[in-house]
Amino acid sequence: MTNHNLFAALRAAFPLDLDRLAVETVDPDGPSLRYSWRDLDRATAMMANLLDSLDLPPGARVAVQVEKSVEALVLYLATLRAGYVFLPLNTAYQSAEIEYFVGNAEPAVVVCSPKNFGWVSKIAFNAGTRHVFTLDDARNGSLLERAAHHSDVHQPAVCAADDLAVIIYTSGTTGRSKGAMLSHGNVLSNAQVLQSYWAWQPNDVLIHALPIFHVHGLFVAIHGALINGSPMLWLNKFDAPKAISLFPRATVFMGVPTLYVRMLAETSLTRQQAAHMRLFISGSAPLLIETFNEWQNRTGHTILERYGMSETVMLTSNPCGPDARFDNQMERRGSTVGFPLPGVDLRVVDDAGQGLPAGEIGGIQVRGPNVFQGYWRMPEKTAEEFTADGFFKTGDVGRVDERGYVCIVGRSKDLIISGGYNVYPAEIEGFINELPGVAESALVGVPHPDFGEVGVAVVIAKPGAVLEADQIVAALKSKLANFKIPKRCFVVHELPRNTMGKVQKNLLREQYKGLFTA
Repeated sequence: MTNHNLFAALRAAFPLDLDRLAVETVDPDGPSLRYSWRDLDRATAMMANLLDSLDLPPGARVAVQVEKSVEALVLYLATLRAGYVFLPLNTAYQSAEIEYFVGNAEPAVVVCSPKNFGWVSKIAFNAGTRHVFTLDDARNGSLLERAAHHSDVHQPAVCAADDLAVIIYTSGTTGRSKGAMLSHGNVLSNAQVLQSYWAWQPNDVLIHALPIFHVHGLFVAIHGALINGSPMLWLNKFDAPKAISLFPRATVFMGVPTLYVRMLAETSLTRQQAAHMRLFISGSAPLLIETFNEWQNRTGHTILERYGMSETVMLTSNPCGPDARFDNQMERRGSTVGFPLPGVDLRVVDDAGQGLPAGEIGGIQVRGPNVFQGYWRMPEKTAEEFTADGFFKTGDVGRVDERGYVCIVGRSKDLIISGGYNVYPAEIEGFINELPGVAESALVGVPHPDFGEVGVAVVIAKPGAVLEADQIVAALKSKLANFKIPKRCFVVHELPRNTMGKVQKNLLREQYKGLFTA
């Protein structure tokens, strides 16, 4: 039987000389640590053996909420190696959010930061989780202590291509988070396509400056380097001056638009400093054309923008080089996300599901080997989001121009993408509406020069109640991740509505769009 285990495929791409550098930590405030390919192989084996020793059921979930570190990367790879299901959780999530995820996914293992062990373990044990370990970014915690006693030899579990590998939680407009189920085959197929499409070279070196709890940092960046046998220069936390200082040692950088904006603010960013780099990639949020143009002027490099989702990994990309499929009309174009990747079918349809011609705006639907299996324990929602002929309804609205470039013009569901993170208004509104004295609320996204978009809350008080905007924001900070907190809050007498009584968020967005921009 052919083994489709994603780890086995990544491991097969390791260099023959396992003592070569695989990862080097380069944080400004910490010591530089060097990990060889042999170190990754041995460490993942020890951790996989630890997981195997726990007598977990087939398909067991391993939920992880820890700070970024190479050891956290090892835990991800070890989970794949042992054939279990990895469940990454944003480090900013608070107790109400973690309680939902643990209750919904029912993980057999939870790994958290030592500082959070008290409240996370209580939630986990109450939900029936048997094993809770700790791990921090200074290589401390019970996970490494326990793994140290296990063998550094491990045979990767045999997995079928459609076996579940990862669950990525992605919230919806109802406020209820959905677990997107990605198989070994889904993720591996995408990694292989991107290796070719982005023309990864034998001498490439990646600057890894992204978090590793979502698709961009965990799949696109890490898999890109590993499946090419390329070393990574590893930043646990993004630091613009440090990232720029690494350009002469690297060739590939991946970031959200916010990171590019912050690097553009540094005087050290010059053409000479970026001369050794081969490729700059942006995604997870819209890249403003001003940022695209300024980066080109300052560095001489044209950012490659691409488009993907938690449910699909990458779907489209601007070109990296010539491609005969498109008659070599292959420039990277600002304000577009390029062409559908090889193997991906993409169409734009009207409200009735009928295909639209080039240039017309409609809903984007996709099909391909990278598209997820469905939502965890939500068969009705899964069926609702797929068409009869197998296309996934992305919820994004866009068009395909006459040359085949895909342009995303918005979300059909009011999604706010702030600094590369998804913010779903219905979830935030639910928390605001539970606060004392609140009658109703609306959250809208408005342009922001650093984060791309930020949330603005507009709130109505109950009769006789007195609300303070600052107190509403302060109350949310104890309940929600920081990236979800509205940057501004306004208490008003009424919200604009249409004849059906629905809040007209387009009018609110127009009213507050200039809050953070000139």
